[in-house]
Amino acid sequence: MTYDIPTLTSEAVGLLKELIAIPSVSREETQAADLIQNYLETQGMDTGRKGNNVWSLSPMFDLHKPTLLLNSHIDTVKPVNGWRRKPFVPTLETNGKLYGLGSNDAGASVVSLMQAFLQLCRKAQSYNLIFLASCEEEVSGKEGIESVPPQLPPIQFAIVGEPTEMQPAIAEKGLMVLDVTATGRSGHAAREEGNNAIYKVLDDIAWFRDYRFEKVSPLLGPVKMSVTMVNAGTQHNVIPDRCTFVVDIRSNECYTNQELFEEIKRHIRCEATPRSFRLGSSHVSPQHPLVQKAVGMGRTPFGSPTLSDQALMPFPSMKMGPGKSSRSHTADEFIFVKEIEEAIGLYLELLDGATLD
Repeated sequence: MTYDIPTLTSEAVGLLKELIAIPSVSREETQAADLIQNYLETQGMDTGRKGNNVWSLSPMFDLHKPTLLLNSHIDTVKPVNGWRRKPFVPTLETNGKLYGLGSNDAGASVVSLMQAFLQLCRKAQSYNLIFLASCEEEVSGKEGIESVPPQLPPIQFAIVGEPTEMQPAIAEKGLMVLDVTATGRSGHAAREEGNNAIYKVLDDIAWFRDYRFEKVSPLLGPVKMSVTMVNAGTQHNVIPDRCTFVVDIRSNECYTNQELFEEIKRHIRCEATPRSFRLGSSHVSPQHPLVQKAVGMGRTPFGSPTLSDQALMPFPSMKMGPGKSSRSHTADEFIFVKEIEEAIGLYLELLDGATLD
C-alpha cells in the first residue's frame, strides 16, 4: 500500500501544535485528552476513555487475532527554568524545528503513532490494533496506563512512543526508590552526650556507593545505585537524633526490584523502606518478529536507561519514537518536522504486513 507521507506529516504537525498549546502537566491532561478523543472521532473512529486515557480499536477487530498496542503519553513535566520561548506557544521555524513543551516528549510520538494507526486500520492485518494516548506517565501515576488494560482486550505486544531517534529500545531500566533512616539520641554538641545519627549512615552510604551487583545485563549494564538526598539536624549545636537519605536504584532485567531490596537489606544497618516495587525493568527478546523486522530496516536495538510506561505494562513491549531523549525535560524543547515524517514512514513500514508471532 502506498502512503502519502507528506500529507500525513502535515496533519500530524497541525495536531501537535494544538497539543502544545494546551497545558497538560501530569494529572491535568483533560483538555489534551478531549482533543485526542475528538480528533479520532472526526476520523470516524470509535473511542473509549477512562479518566484522561483515550483509546481506539481498529474497526476490523477480531478476538481470534493477536493484538498490538500503539501507545504514547499526552502529559508533560512542568516547564523548567530557562525557557526563552513560551512553552505553550508552538513555534515552527523555517528550518523545520518546532518548539514547545511536550513536542519531543512525547507529543511527536503521539501524533506519529496516531497517523500510522489510522492508515493501518484501512487494511486487514494479521493482528488487531489499539491506539492509546495515556496520561500520568511523567509521574508513573496509578490513573495512567496501569489503569487501562482491564478495559481492553488482551494485548500481545506494544510499541511505546518515546524519543529514541526511531531506534528500537528492547530493554529498559526499572526504578526503585528507597527511604533510609538512622535513629540516634540528641544531645548538646559541646558535651560528650547524644548518639549522632549522621555517623550511623556513613557506612551505609559508602556501601551504596561502592557495591556492585553480580549480574550485568548485556543491554542495560549493571544495576545503578545513587544516594541523591540526605537530611539531618535542626541546628549547629544539637547532636541529630535522626538522619535520612534517599537512594535512586535503576534495575536491570536480571533482577526484580524485590530481589534487589532483599539483597540490600542483608548489607546495610539502617532501616530501608521502598516507596514501590511497581517500576521493574522490562525487556523483549531480540528474536521477536517486530524486533527482527526493525533490524532488517536498518534499525539498531539498544537498552534504554530512562523509565517509561513500559515498566507498568504486563505484556512485552518495544520503545521506539521520534526525537532525542536528551531534549526531554529541557528548556526550549523541540522536535524537527523531518523527524515526525521519518517516524510515520518507519512505523508504517515496520507494521504494515507484520506478524506478532
